[in-house]
Amino acid sequence: MKTQWIALSSAALLVVILVAAGGCQVTRAGYETAPYQVMESDGAFQIREYPTLQWVETTMGSGSGDSDGSFGRLFGFITGRNQSQQKIAMTTPVYMAGAPTNAPSSQRVMAFVMPKNMAATSVPMPNDGALRRREVPAGRFAVYRFRGGRSLEREVAVLGELQSWLKGRGISVADALPVYGYFDPPWTPSVFRRNEVMLRIQDPAVR
Repeated sequence: MKTQWIALSSAALLVVILVAAGGCQVTRAGYETAPYQVMESDGAFQIREYPTLQWVETTMGSGSGDSDGSFGRLFGFITGRNQSQQKIAMTTPVYMAGAPTNAPSSQRVMAFVMPKNMAATSVPMPNDGALRRREVPAGRFAVYRFRGGRSLEREVAVLGELQSWLKGRGISVADALPVYGYFDPPWTPSVFRRNEVMLRIQDPAVR
């Protein structure tokens, strides 16, 4: 618990510094959000259609904090630490893809989505070898929106909620690895935070 608190406090301090430097806004308002079309809604659950997304990702260390500097590496990329020295607008959410686990071999990644008007050929090469460009194919996703702080225990619980909902609806999963989306700065009160967990599902047209 103490380690998680230190890690989260470090992440919060980093974002405070970025805000002071003019690189981040205080809330999610004003940021471009990864585009999608809602196909169906059921309370906190949705079926969404996403277009192809361009994102830049980095492998995270184990644990639930940002002690490995994942966020800082990605933020450095969009503020000009890339081979084109290009500044790129921040978007929401910050994605974390992979199973929620503390295992060192979990290979979770943190990713920033590039603005929707940026073509794949326009995404500059990272300077940092720990960063990778990736194209996420278009597809249909089941999404569960939830509030609260971020923790591995919470991620496991909300993934279970989404899996149960899908099972009850008879919807097949195309990729069992979840993607978590976090929209708010760490100082946002938990009750006001927008968080999501997503699973890619089978398109009904190709079942």
